[in-house]
Amino acid sequence: MSTPTLAVLVPLLPFLGALAGLLLGRTAPGFVKPLAVLPTLAAGVLAVLVAFRQGGGKAIDTATELTPTGSVPIELSLHLDGFAVMVAVLVGLVATCVQIYSTAYLREDPRYPSYAALVSLFTSAMLLVVYSGDLMVLLVGWEIMGICSYFLVGHYWETEAARSASLKAFLVTKLGDVPFLIGLFALATDAGSFRITKILGTVAAGGLDHPTLIALLLLAGVAGKSAQFPLHTWLPDAMAGPTPVSALIHAATMVAAGVYFVARLLPVFAASRAALVVLAVMAAVTMVGSALAALAQDDIKRVLAYSTIGQLGYMTGALAVGDRAAAVFHLLSHGAFKALLFLGAGVIIHAAGTNSLAAMSRMDGLAKRIPDAFWTMTIALLALAAFPPFAGFFSKEAVLVAAEHTAGGHSELAPSAAGWVVLVAGVLTALLTAAYATRLWLMAFRGRGAAAPDHGKEPVAMTGVLWLLAVPSVGFGLLAGPLSDFFDGRELTPSLTTSVLGTGAAAVGAVLTYALWQRARAQAATQVQAAPAPSGAGSAKVPATAAVPASVAAAESAAESPEVAEVTHDHPVVSTAPAADPGRALLGPLHRHAAVGFHLDAVYDRLFVRPVRAAAALVRFLDREVVDSYVRGAGLGPRLLGGLVRRAQTGNVQSYLSALLAGAVVLAIATAVLANVNAGS
Repeated sequence: MSTPTLAVLVPLLPFLGALAGLLLGRTAPGFVKPLAVLPTLAAGVLAVLVAFRQGGGKAIDTATELTPTGSVPIELSLHLDGFAVMVAVLVGLVATCVQIYSTAYLREDPRYPSYAALVSLFTSAMLLVVYSGDLMVLLVGWEIMGICSYFLVGHYWETEAARSASLKAFLVTKLGDVPFLIGLFALATDAGSFRITKILGTVAAGGLDHPTLIALLLLAGVAGKSAQFPLHTWLPDAMAGPTPVSALIHAATMVAAGVYFVARLLPVFAASRAALVVLAVMAAVTMVGSALAALAQDDIKRVLAYSTIGQLGYMTGALAVGDRAAAVFHLLSHGAFKALLFLGAGVIIHAAGTNSLAAMSRMDGLAKRIPDAFWTMTIALLALAAFPPFAGFFSKEAVLVAAEHTAGGHSELAPSAAGWVVLVAGVLTALLTAAYATRLWLMAFRGRGAAAPDHGKEPVAMTGVLWLLAVPSVGFGLLAGPLSDFFDGRELTPSLTTSVLGTGAAAVGAVLTYALWQRARAQAATQVQAAPAPSGAGSAKVPATAAVPASVAAAESAAESPEVAEVTHDHPVVSTAPAADPGRALLGPLHRHAAVGFHLDAVYDRLFVRPVRAAAALVRFLDREVVDSYVRGAGLGPRLLGGLVRRAQTGNVQSYLSALLAGAVVLAIATAVLANVNAGS
């Protein structure tokens, strides 16, 4: 079987699995799990085979015209280069892990059949984006992912949070998709084709008439899909969906699509140095702002969501300095360890009965209750913090090396200003990333208080997936040399300067956070000892403070999600003593602003939501009171005339004859008068 044929089967198999799952979900529930796992697993295996055959060599292109359009043709085409085949392997791996994990995580969910089918469809759409060589076909996968995310984020549609989050995700991404679509049409008009290879050929020949305008329009769609400033606000709220959905969306699929799109068409963006500077500034603001926000979050999933935004900022930063190899390398590395972080967080949430880090910090022995999640989460957090020799170190260093290279004026694509912006923001973000990763680890696994509940081992379908993802989280970075052929032959090895800067900043962030956590812990213990002891028989069990369920403690931060309510065990009893949170000391007065995303939602509410609602209210008033008045008036005239005519219809024959006689007399008199008038004239 040829490589293009195998590549066609990769997105086709999950699509067929989704279709079969939707058709058989209710009539044959026993087939739901096999139809969810096996097609996705087969697609992952075929993606590996396609990558092996492509081998990082010359790109494989094949196309057939879809339909005559009369102008710019639309073609079903494949473009299999090193970047495409490696990203497809990541998508297949993470999607398979999510499907296997979900069979245990959502085993009691009555809507699991539709959930599994949507995950398969989501996977198929991303694989279509990855392999497609035509931008209009790519757009189909792009939009299918958007509608699937709407349904998956809103999986718990009974709750207001899930409904609002799904609608927000859909609207914000569509806000970016409108200029994105215009940019695609403008690009195809200049190039005369939607084929990626022909577009790149046109760019190389200097055939783009409006490179800056096209690049900025496309960046709007990328900012929405990849959650970059200022269209990133939907991603933290998307945590209202099931945790495996977060792993899928935030690791290997939807948010990676924008970064992958820019990497595919990097020469288009590089044709405008102004667009690269805009991209660099967007990446820098995204990196630093999201890292600060992550330090202030209490919900473990929102911490990881802001972390995803920041790591995507690293990728867009690499693209801004003209190095797509570093961007995609970090995309692959991040996809593995971020999927591990989200799936590990799901295990923690089930064990602790809460999403709240503050509540977890008041539990003792949680790490011993879930050793698999503890060790694998530790590995993933070390990779996130970019400590050697974990995968995140090598991929983050590749970004910093590219930024340093550009800052020194050695890049032919990007201006040095873009390099300096990305380099400074990247080093600062390395410090902040290590800080919030350390904070998460300390608060989740080093709590003190009532003993965490022991509910036995988690299912193998969940823990096995964690260890599988731990392997690339540890070792993928070591493959940077052998995999260079897949990345345009670019060397992705760290340099001494960036290694010292990046790792030193990460070490400072981790040590500082640990020291502040120790101080916060001591202060919390002092406050507990100073508090008056409660009276009653229960005072011996919970000294110096009252005890409440963890679910109540978590509600202080509104951190719970609907899935917590599905945990079958009782919530543990924890202390209401102050939580040892180093994030408050690190951020100081900035903490309350960072906790709400620097009020960006409030700004959007005042600038856009309220004016739109006011305009809608005005339109409704004009429609009801003005337009409808004319409509009602048009009907009122004939109605009144009909009422007058109806009064004459009495059914009395004598009245009719009298009226007829009177009319005849009137006509005779009028005729005589007119005759006299005419005779006199």
